[in-house]
Amino acid sequence: MSRNSAVALALATVYLVWGSTYLAIRVGVRDLPPFLFAGSRFLGAGLLMLLWAWIRGQKLPTRWQDYRSIGLAAVTMLVLGNGLVTWAEQWVESNQAALIVATSALWISWFGTFGARGEPIGRSAIVGLAVGFLGVAVLVGGSLQLRAAPPLGYAALLGASMAWGVGSVYLRRHPPDCSAWAGAAMQMLIAGSLMAGIGLASGELPRWHMTPSAAWMLLYLMLFGSCVAYGAYFWLVQQVTPAVLGTYAYVNPAVAVVLGWALVGERLSPTQWLGTGVILAGVVLVTLASRRPKAASPV
Repeated sequence: MSRNSAVALALATVYLVWGSTYLAIRVGVRDLPPFLFAGSRFLGAGLLMLLWAWIRGQKLPTRWQDYRSIGLAAVTMLVLGNGLVTWAEQWVESNQAALIVATSALWISWFGTFGARGEPIGRSAIVGLAVGFLGVAVLVGGSLQLRAAPPLGYAALLGASMAWGVGSVYLRRHPPDCSAWAGAAMQMLIAGSLMAGIGLASGELPRWHMTPSAAWMLLYLMLFGSCVAYGAYFWLVQQVTPAVLGTYAYVNPAVAVVLGWALVGERLSPTQWLGTGVILAGVVLVTLASRRPKAASPV
């Protein structure tokens, strides 16, 4: 296989698999409680990824600082980020969840300006942030008018996007001294353990009734959503430009909208479609603005 073909295949994997995870979660939580469902996913994926890292001889985390960074990322990006998405999708349809979570790109750009190591953003990015958040207001407002889901569900999705942004910025500034694959495996093991503990403590165990559809969704998320797609993404980091890699931030929601409509009949009202377009426009503006080369500072 040529390099161009391999890049196209990897991009298609990230687009389709990560875009489809929202629908898989939506189907899974119809039968399984959210935190035990998500916890099982990450525990299984973490064990598989750690085994692969060990077989490949990849560097594992050894320092306290490494586990601190990995642990904080696990709590913010997976327990709060993915955990709140899984919990919210008990009521919120997968297409709307994917669109709101797309704002994580906006939060990452904004939170990246904070602190002594903050990176300033230009006018285009500021406009993109404003446009993206306006789109969220339109989408959520239209959904609340239709009473499609309780307000707390949408609040959880916004909180998940913010938590993912916080974790992403922190991990970028405090990377652990280990391979990315091993670090991700440890994140998943920590997050899976915490989510399973939350599920048990909140009384989810009596609601655990495995059905064939839930089992397939759990296996799909474990193997493809967490292992295969992450592996493709990690390989792409070293093969393509950031501008190409960043396209997943606005392609994934589009994939989720199409799959939700085609497979389970999810629909968007005209107001929700308007909010969708505005959100994606804001994400595109921020993504493109953040990829432009910055002028060198005078010495």
